[in-house]
Amino acid sequence: MTPKMPRTLFVCQKCGFQTSKWLGKCPDCEAWNAFMEEVLAPEPRYSQEAVPGAGVCRHPTPLISLSAAQEERRPSGCLEFDRALGGGVVLGSVVLLGGDPGIGKSTLMLQVLDRLCGSSATGLYVSGEESAFQLKLRADRLGISSPGLLVATETCLENIFKLVESVKPRYLALDSIQTLYAASLPATPGSIAQVRETAFQLVQLAKSSGIPVFLIGHVTKEGAIAGPKLLEHMVDTVLYFEGDRSHTYRLLRTVKNRFGPSQELGVFEMRETGLKEVTNPSALFLSERSLEAPGSVVVASIEGSRPILVEVQALVTPSSLGMPRRQAAGVDTGRLSLLVAVLEKRVGLAFGNQDIFVNVAGGVRLTEPAADLGIIAALTSSLLDQPVANDTLIFGEVGLTGEVRTVGQTELRLKEGAKLGFRRALMARGQKDLGLMLKELQISEVGGVREALAKLFKKPGKA
Repeated sequence: MTPKMPRTLFVCQKCGFQTSKWLGKCPDCEAWNAFMEEVLAPEPRYSQEAVPGAGVCRHPTPLISLSAAQEERRPSGCLEFDRALGGGVVLGSVVLLGGDPGIGKSTLMLQVLDRLCGSSATGLYVSGEESAFQLKLRADRLGISSPGLLVATETCLENIFKLVESVKPRYLALDSIQTLYAASLPATPGSIAQVRETAFQLVQLAKSSGIPVFLIGHVTKEGAIAGPKLLEHMVDTVLYFEGDRSHTYRLLRTVKNRFGPSQELGVFEMRETGLKEVTNPSALFLSERSLEAPGSVVVASIEGSRPILVEVQALVTPSSLGMPRRQAAGVDTGRLSLLVAVLEKRVGLAFGNQDIFVNVAGGVRLTEPAADLGIIAALTSSLLDQPVANDTLIFGEVGLTGEVRTVGQTELRLKEGAKLGFRRALMARGQKDLGLMLKELQISEVGGVREALAKLFKKPGKA
């Protein structure tokens, strides 16, 4: 009898779309040259009986009769890492840590496991990219001293499960998810099928044993974690480790968290001996600020539950090009174009023949609309060549009609500004009674962009 040939399909490596033939452009996510041929595993035959090892089949229970048990968290000893997780490591959780190559993902994971293990717990770090000798060199440089931190070099998922069964670790870390493969699946490591299968089995391991599992993932050129988007949906927490390798600061940003708030931000400083926590990032980001310089404004932003003061820098200069440049680092370029249009239409400032460059110092990325008023003030300051008073804190959302809208958590922003020595605050009208007003701050409330610029500059009219 002729053996049955394995079935193959072309699978998009971006979104997982499947087709029987190769396509140049994915019809689902519109990615070019993303299809790869993969061999599919034979489909399992399911019966009406419960599948052994697939979980306990329980009778459906009314939701209102269930008791809400508090999840158990274990502090790692790294305050910035715990902040990103929402307070600590939850038992049975699966955490995906992504970042650019060489940004410090493995360094962070080794330091966190070293603190989690301490002198009594056991942690297993499985590497598919580095040898045990390379891990030893890094551990000596980082000063890792926990006797319970075990390392292994393995990429086969079945062998990793045998290691877990024999060692019985309290914590498990795998570097990286793209190097793992299941021997039962005829597909190459890093493919859509392998990433989906290995992630599924690791999630089942975490939920059935209660072992927290940390997965390290690669990041593509577009800044997304390599592999299908399904990978981020399967895990409990997704963390992105950001930063410029030419600078010493690293940002740990929470993108998804089932056990706490998202958009939390942890700040680290990369040193020779590893990553050091930065407990006061506002003071760090403002430490090198140029006082009384045109185009420099301090904005109060909220990252998760933490208020952070950052410096927004703008440079507006006459352009020699037919189409002036609009470049932004740390700010959405589309949002910048919108704010420039508001200044031209509602205030009468001329930016049509000007090159515009906007930068957020420290590598922070501002995503909330509360930074709008600060960006507008920085642009106007550079255009008029008039500096904003260095003791002024600015925040507020700007609408298309030029109005300044209120933003949330005013009290946290004002307290952070008062703590760092600011004496004035410019914000939207109607917020003065929402938070605790501090005697150290002189608060100016404005209802529109024109009114705000009149309070900051001598001649905010047409330039």
